Amino acid sequence: MQPIHSLLDEKARSLGFIAVGFTRPDRPLHFDRFTEWLEKGNNAGMAWLRRNLDVRENPSKMLRNSRTIISLAYPYSARKPESTDGFAVARYADPVKEDYHFRLRMLCRELVALIKENEPGSRSRICVDSAPLMERSIAAAAGIGFIGKNNLLIIPGYGSYLYLAEILTTAVVSFPSLEPSTNQCGSCSLCLEVCPKGALEKPFLLNASRCLSYLTVEDKSGLRADIGKILGKCFFGCDRCQEICPFNGKTHASDVVLPSTDVFLSMDEETFERDFGRTALARTGLEKLKGNIRAARAPDDANAPDSLTTMPRL
Repeated sequence: MQPIHSLLDEKARSLGFIAVGFTRPDRPLHFDRFTEWLEKGNNAGMAWLRRNLDVRENPSKMLRNSRTIISLAYPYSARKPESTDGFAVARYADPVKEDYHFRLRMLCRELVALIKENEPGSRSRICVDSAPLMERSIAAAAGIGFIGKNNLLIIPGYGSYLYLAEILTTAVVSFPSLEPSTNQCGSCSLCLEVCPKGALEKPFLLNASRCLSYLTVEDKSGLRADIGKILGKCFFGCDRCQEICPFNGKTHASDVVLPSTDVFLSMDEETFERDFGRTALARTGLEKLKGNIRAARAPDDANAPDSLTTMPRL
């Protein structure tokens, strides 16, 4: 009989996952480094990262009697989503598709069904990005890839344009023993050099308060007009530390899949909810997205106001 880890690997790859790894729900790699990062306030306004530290340290608390964590990587396009007037959003946002949280959860349910079929009494829990798990540390421990100097998971031969998901299960899954993946960046520091606001203060150290992804997605305050020169043409997220990474290969062309920024600025909530309410762009809410667009357009817009702040999303 084919071992369950092999069945899960085959099934996952048939569903489009590009890497599958297995590990135990032990204390994650880099947990102490993570708590030190929090103590120094590098999480900026993301207060939720301070919660449930006991679960982050002991993933088995996510699912009582869990025995195995299945770590999964799913690709997203290397082509940047662009608007008809040349502005863009980060690649992971993929605004023509349903938010990756929903998509990956549906795919993982098929793997859970396979586990149940082979271990009828087992229980499993799916986690996609929103659970208090140290996903990249788990993936590195499972041998999927290594954590780069930009703090992203990198799969040699593929790169870092990927989502992560985990399945915790009480099923006893035997799998080949692997050493945790080690960093392969070598002397390269291109990601640190290209970071627009110096958020990558040194290798493996991100100051979120200076990160454009944080400022344009998670930060609930508005953006100053003078930050537009730093944003460039991207008004949601930032991919620069990935675009420069040698593991991601050459720069890819853009996909024009978004309406113009004028359309966004004139859009009402009902239209935004209809067109983008199930996509990753919904994370910010329409008003903050408009503020981001005004900031990104400011360097080229002679009529831009001095202040481009928006009201926080309630």
